[in-house]
Amino acid sequence: MSSDEIAVPFQQAITAYRRHLEGERHLSEHTVRAYIGDLTELLGHVSRHGVGTLSEISIHELRGWLAGQQEDGAARATLSRRASVARGFFGWAVRDGRITADPSLRLASPKASRPLPDILDQGQAASLMDEAQARAAEQEGPLGYRDVAILEMLYGSGLRVSELCALDLTSLDRDRSLVRVHGKGDKDRMVPMGRPALRAVDAWLGRRPELASAGSGPALFLGARGARIDPRVVRRLVHRHLGLVTDAPDLGPHGLRHAMATHLLEGGADLRSVQELLGHSSLATTQIYTHVTSERLQQAFQQAHPRA
Repeated sequence: MSSDEIAVPFQQAITAYRRHLEGERHLSEHTVRAYIGDLTELLGHVSRHGVGTLSEISIHELRGWLAGQQEDGAARATLSRRASVARGFFGWAVRDGRITADPSLRLASPKASRPLPDILDQGQAASLMDEAQARAAEQEGPLGYRDVAILEMLYGSGLRVSELCALDLTSLDRDRSLVRVHGKGDKDRMVPMGRPALRAVDAWLGRRPELASAGSGPALFLGARGARIDPRVVRRLVHRHLGLVTDAPDLGPHGLRHAMATHLLEGGADLRSVQELLGHSSLATTQIYTHVTSERLQQAFQQAHPRA
């Protein structure tokens, strides 16, 4: 059911909720589109069952909506996400004065399974940087030095690819070895830079003028034509360089962020500190890395202990 086939009160609520997601929660265009898509499906479902106002929607309609999707073969992760969207929408509707009672308070959903991510081990991470530096020294031009700096920043500071691409020259605080990162939810955080990352960034900055153009602006990292680097370019270069490392998993930029978090915990860092470095709003998101490190310890025990 398209949005124009939904009752007018529902259409108005969808429009207002979209403004809330974009203007107050500052969610990305992709996330807003997904949330509104799920919400449109939900309100289409209740419309087909003769419900025309938000106050008429009960827990029974919500459960029926999820049950129908489960029968159609929707994955647990999909059901969990859609239930979360419903809870978020009705919670907002109560706060906004559109309804007086939240019908989603007792809405349960299957917990989405969270498979453990493939992780680069510390030796592979070191090999990645060595290979990138060797290629930069062999190549003519500045791109190899840019790639080394990008890899060092992704792994050394645990940046999201969007955060890295948004860095400006003024984002660097060299005196304190920090970088200012503009992250999710329109929040800024300061993240340490290791000495290898600082050296790599300095080497790149020495070659940056060779690529800089009128369209470069203050961007720290540039594409081959001089504009701010595109996330797709970063993903390609990460895959390309990882392909040179023996037995390394085929990961994108987020895989280097995973590796940074896992290696910090293996080195004794506490979970709260890792949460702050990664810019996670919830500690539960960071806890996935404790499972990764526990699994790796179990594997090492099984392989090495004579009485395992």
